[in-house]
Amino acid sequence: MKREGEIRIPSGCAIAAVISKAGKMMTGEKIIKAMEPMHDRSNGLGGGFAAYGIYPDYKDFYAFHMFFDCRDTRKKCEAFLKEHFEIVKGEIIPTRKIPEITDEPIIWRYFVTPLKSVLADLQLDEKEFVARTVVKINTEMRGAYVFSSGKNMGTFKAVGFPEDVGKFYKLDEYEGYSWTSHGRYPTNTPGWWGGAHPFTLLDYSVVHNGEISSYDANRRFIEMFGYKCNLQTDTEVITYILDYLVRRQGLTLGEAASVIAAPFWSTIESKTDKYDEEKHKYLRTVFPNLLVTGPFSIVLGFEGGLMALNDRLKLRSMVVGEKDDKVFIASEEAAIRVMEPEAENIWSPAGGEPVIVKVKEGKF
Repeated sequence: MKREGEIRIPSGCAIAAVISKAGKMMTGEKIIKAMEPMHDRSNGLGGGFAAYGIYPDYKDFYAFHMFFDCRDTRKKCEAFLKEHFEIVKGEIIPTRKIPEITDEPIIWRYFVTPLKSVLADLQLDEKEFVARTVVKINTEMRGAYVFSSGKNMGTFKAVGFPEDVGKFYKLDEYEGYSWTSHGRYPTNTPGWWGGAHPFTLLDYSVVHNGEISSYDANRRFIEMFGYKCNLQTDTEVITYILDYLVRRQGLTLGEAASVIAAPFWSTIESKTDKYDEEKHKYLRTVFPNLLVTGPFSIVLGFEGGLMALNDRLKLRSMVVGEKDDKVFIASEEAAIRVMEPEAENIWSPAGGEPVIVKVKEGKF
């Protein structure tokens, strides 16, 4: 019998990310390798990746990555899309058959742009229209799921260990300036293809290690604004919260982080900068239902950058490292060392303190 200390308790789930601040392109090979030393953090019920800059030939079009349960569902959904979008290309997402990934759905991608006549009739900007379309398909079209919907980016996920998911989707053949990854260890939600991380909406993607004890309060609030949580995993709500705060409310990433990982009132009141104190009081007062409680470490991917964030008590591990123009983020330093053995300035962000990295303007 193994004794305490001889059994690894990994605190579930693995996250990793890399970004080139100079906008240099990287294949998915290193981010796949980064998940190998964190293998025991997953249990094979979900793995996934998000990549930015991978569709330069279609950078002006929204890339819908979709799961379908059957051909008839795909045809029905495609007919719906044609009524609202110009589809410039539709194709099966290339995969390679490997024994570790089974029971795959039909996996398709469409490069689309909203029809101007539809936008004019609804008086919506295109991002809001695309977001509403994603929610509508995922909520109302049984057997069809949009699991990625941004421009010049894509999410790739499945039931399996992340190392196998990366091979399955041939991510070594893609090139992007930023990558995130996730290995899942679900505790109280099902393991299924749509429930794997990352969760996305438009160009936002979220990978998460932890558990959201405030999920029901967060969900009830955010669903008042048209979002629907129907992928059976608590992490989904974080993606919608960030979209709501940044895109719809106009908050900065730092301000959004101060909502979901809000400082304690005692911390706010002890601030010496009066403006900073008043700002945090305002955010806590206006958005109390979007405080995310429970242990979490997340990486948010977005067009041109990444944001890493721990819960305010730092109940989940997260490490950051640098080398030249690249910044690395992972649950464990071992994952960073796989991506860059000579990584420097290794450090652990404080609880509730966001690490925001952006590509230099004009470089992606």
